[in-house]
Amino acid sequence: MQRTLSTDVLVVGGGTAGFGAAYAAASRGARVRLIEGTSKIGGVMAFCPGMPWGGGFPIGRSIGGVFDTLTSRLCTAQPPLAEIRPSTLENFGAEVIYDHEAAVFAMFQMLEDAGVEVHLGTFAGAPVMDGARIAAVECYDRTGPLTIVAAMVIDCSGDGDISAKAGVPFALGDGHGNMMGVTLSFSMLNARWDAVFAHDDPYFTQEAERGIAEGRLHPDLAKLYLMRGFHRDTVFCNSVHIRGVDGTDPQQVARATQEGRRRCHQLARFLIDSVPGFEHARMSELGPTIGVRETRKLEAMHRILARDLAAAMKFADGIVCCDNPIDDVMRSDSAMTHEAIVAEGSYYTIPFRALVPRAVENLLFAGRLVCADPAAFASVRGMPQCMAMGEAVGIAATLAQAKGLAVQALDPAEIVAALAARGVRGIGGHALADHAPALGA
Repeated sequence: MQRTLSTDVLVVGGGTAGFGAAYAAASRGARVRLIEGTSKIGGVMAFCPGMPWGGGFPIGRSIGGVFDTLTSRLCTAQPPLAEIRPSTLENFGAEVIYDHEAAVFAMFQMLEDAGVEVHLGTFAGAPVMDGARIAAVECYDRTGPLTIVAAMVIDCSGDGDISAKAGVPFALGDGHGNMMGVTLSFSMLNARWDAVFAHDDPYFTQEAERGIAEGRLHPDLAKLYLMRGFHRDTVFCNSVHIRGVDGTDPQQVARATQEGRRRCHQLARFLIDSVPGFEHARMSELGPTIGVRETRKLEAMHRILARDLAAAMKFADGIVCCDNPIDDVMRSDSAMTHEAIVAEGSYYTIPFRALVPRAVENLLFAGRLVCADPAAFASVRGMPQCMAMGEAVGIAATLAQAKGLAVQALDPAEIVAALAARGVRGIGGHALADHAPALGA
């Protein structure tokens, strides 16, 4: 039997961008439904042992908004469930390390308190178009087909299926089909931090070189990304990257996940046998599937360019600050980069127009669907920035519905003002340093 539901705002995808969008729209009084194909919200951070939220503190100040709300909720819990630490990666600043199950619970609770109807295990099939608008989205869950009639649709799915099917042009990866490598992560428990992190090689390159030479590690493991987990003597292993995978192809994802498992078990065995501090450690929390960084990038009213970021552009419609480096992961070869894109002590803002399609009147998108060139995308894709992009489009959706406007006709200044009123910092002509406390202040 066909079921039909209605809502003011339909958010497709429950990662960090979808969470920000749903929470923001519901907190402004909209009826919001959030559909998510898995059993959790939070995206990759919910299924790995705690992917750090890096990028939330450009020039040492918090970006504010929903990111600040969630971070503060975890950091001030008793006992604390998160803390802010310097990143172990080159050219990154501070990042939030957290108990990932606690973070997921907090995100669910925030959505529940805001009145969001969350549909887990629910997949978006196709949009039902009415001219230049999406009238409804055909979905399905374990009980069968489901139609959700929505005034506004926000695509935070990561792959942009609904937007693409609604006619929004897109590019795959770098425009030549090359997409960043996918990753499978895990934790090592009972790994003695004092021994593991006793030397000054943050990427364990000597150990990796030895493991590759001896045939015990895959050649793409030239750097080992090993980080202190939130809990004492746990090590987060974010090292297994698999290149040449099209994340829009389910069969490629399945094959890459199994290959990732193989390399993760290989790496865990190598750490126990060969790296001081891991002698009595064991693998835990192996992710159930690969994390995909990049697939479709949708065409929008504005395309973010690397040269604009390098110039530290503060766009008039900027909705979040960022100083992330170009964090590129095996897009076309085995190269891994963390190259600074702005001068130390500077930052840029991500413009709202990069989240607005040119033609579909009631559709917005956020997260890794953002319209950007390959180098710029490698900088803007941080989870705090995705959360803030979601918050911006959530607000924009409520304004468009209330005013009866196409999203292309919205006044960006009104969105920026609404974000600033919610504590988003460094936008609307204000310098981030002017009204955001420094870390530790």
